[in-house]
Amino acid sequence: MGNVFEFPLKQHIGNKAAACVVKGDVIHRGQLLALQGDGLGCNIFSSVSGKVLEITDESVSVEADEKQTTDYIPLKSEEPLDLIKEAGLVGLGGAGFPTYAKFAKPFEKGGNVIINAAECEPILGHNIKRIEDNPKQLIRGLEIAMDISNAKHGYIAIKECHKAAIEALKNVNTNSKIIIKSLEDIYPMGEERAVIREVLEKLLPVTALPLEAEAIVINAETACRIQEAVDLKKPLIDKDLTVAGKIKGCEAKVKIQTFLDIPLGKKVSDVFEMAGGLSKEYGELIMGGPFTGKRTNLEKPIIKTTGGLIASECFMKGPEKIGLLVCACGANKERMEQLAKSLGSEVVGVEYCKQAMEVNGTRKCENPGKCPGQVAKVMSLKKAGAQGLLISNCTDCSNTVMSCAPQLGLPVYHCTDQALRAVNHKLIRKIK
Repeated sequence: MGNVFEFPLKQHIGNKAAACVVKGDVIHRGQLLALQGDGLGCNIFSSVSGKVLEITDESVSVEADEKQTTDYIPLKSEEPLDLIKEAGLVGLGGAGFPTYAKFAKPFEKGGNVIINAAECEPILGHNIKRIEDNPKQLIRGLEIAMDISNAKHGYIAIKECHKAAIEALKNVNTNSKIIIKSLEDIYPMGEERAVIREVLEKLLPVTALPLEAEAIVINAETACRIQEAVDLKKPLIDKDLTVAGKIKGCEAKVKIQTFLDIPLGKKVSDVFEMAGGLSKEYGELIMGGPFTGKRTNLEKPIIKTTGGLIASECFMKGPEKIGLLVCACGANKERMEQLAKSLGSEVVGVEYCKQAMEVNGTRKCENPGKCPGQVAKVMSLKKAGAQGLLISNCTDCSNTVMSCAPQLGLPVYHCTDQALRAVNHKLIRKIK
């Protein structure tokens, strides 16, 4: 059997797509595999030419031809918004909200389109790589988004540390309505409400959508794929990725690699092979970033929302009893419990950051990156019998934890530790 690509029918927020091919069909790169049904959803296209191998309720598998090209079947629509919808575009920063739905209702009296180019999580760097290589593409994608939404202003929100990318954007931006906004280099500066707060000076409630601030926020890669859909009639079939961690033969300087235009559906194992192959020993495989990524395995496919693949450092032995301090901006309770088990620690207490408000079954921070203090939570976990803390806190919250936990005799572990150790990155602790 040749190289098999798997295309899950649900890679986004909304309804699952319905397969529109049958087993044995010969298909071409860019061919529609699954059609968006009624309601919120997205089309799924093949990133390779080959033959349909299997169809299940969950996915379509394609056996790829030995020889592949970069050509693709072009989209059929003519209008920009129709092309975005047909292309199957979703938020490529992790959430996966269908892009066309954000632009379904234009602003009546102006408004703002904000490109989230923060590259918020440590290790990840593929968004910045694309901007540095082709800043005009991002500008063009933003201009298309502004035209569709009838926005008066466009913003590119990017961390101040990405100096080369900022300079590249400034050199090609000739549109007076587009403003490049530098962000402080802390986590989670790329959180949607944090971006709006920093750009428009409006702090939205946890239950509010960006439209309440007359804003639409899209990820940087999403904007670039908008340009491809509208100008090149290219469906969403490729994905930019950061691959990092325990890679064979990698020196410290190349433990983090970026790849542009990886075909969707490619196996995690094959992507790691592209980077040099996995080391014999590693702790876990993470799909996403160190803060919010999820554990994955070698057989899983790359999907629309995949931004990173990280082979973490092996887990150290944790304390016998551990307390969890869960932050809305980082790993959730279930992920923290998984990490505690890998540390060999029994969870004796769970506390949430006081700003982590529950909204529709998840947690959102009232004011991302601005911590009110964690002393009471740390003391509560100490009282519950914790001999150490496992935290998922943002930069500011981590500072407050470190101001009290060591004095109470509690060693601190962070949900990002194994990923950051694998690339020789400074750990998230007290940051001045």
